Amino acid sequence: MIATARPASSDAAGRVAFRPNWTARADWALLALYAVYAATQLGFSPERFAGGLAHGQQFLARMFPPNFSRWELIQSGILESLQIAVIATVIGIAVALPIGFLAARNLMPPWVTWPTRILIALCRSFHPIIVAILFVKAIGFGALAGVMALIVASVGFIAKLFAEAIEEISLKQVEAVRATGAGFLSTLIMGVQPQVLPRFIGFATYQLDSNLRNSTMVGIVGGGGIGATLFTAYQRFDFDVVLAILIVIVALIMVAEIVSGWARKVFQ
Repeated sequence: MIATARPASSDAAGRVAFRPNWTARADWALLALYAVYAATQLGFSPERFAGGLAHGQQFLARMFPPNFSRWELIQSGILESLQIAVIATVIGIAVALPIGFLAARNLMPPWVTWPTRILIALCRSFHPIIVAILFVKAIGFGALAGVMALIVASVGFIAKLFAEAIEEISLKQVEAVRATGAGFLSTLIMGVQPQVLPRFIGFATYQLDSNLRNSTMVGIVGGGGIGATLFTAYQRFDFDVVLAILIVIVALIMVAEIVSGWARKVFQ
């Protein structure tokens, strides 16, 4: 008995495996058109880009070979950037910890969490360079302005992530600690802290890396550190010294990344 193939139904024949999403395509097309329009409004042109490549080639040619003759000046700037980053991280974490607890909606009432979250949003609203400019105008040039700017950035970052980590914990362990008659502080130490400690160590090491990078940027606007040395060398057209400073900064960031990765493995 030979089986005969049944004709496909009209419904199956009319089906399409992957229907085109015309709405998404129209959105992408509008986005591309707006990008072209924005580029024309900002003065982008092929001629300007080609001219920039030529100037960039001349600039790079003047940077080689790197000049490490001012090593003492570079060393003092790097040391000051390290001090700025470490001080800002330690103080920022110390301030961000209680703020993060107060912003956790599973531990605090809304009348406490909402003002705290507004404070965190304010700390995160501005780039560290903008905050550094404000502190330079308020307290003058120097490392103190850079430290204060990075403290604000650290509070905004650590407090937000710490509050989110607390909101993701299991409340069963918290309730078990409360059932023993423990107070609020003991509940935080025994019920909350063990659950968030590994993530908190990761947040802290990342913030130290971030502050180390940002310490070079805030120095450009007067916040001290190696950024001030870099900006001074650039103003003097000592581009070979600029390259030497950039090499030292890259090496420092790489060493900090290795140390932070080791710290995460050890303490987690």
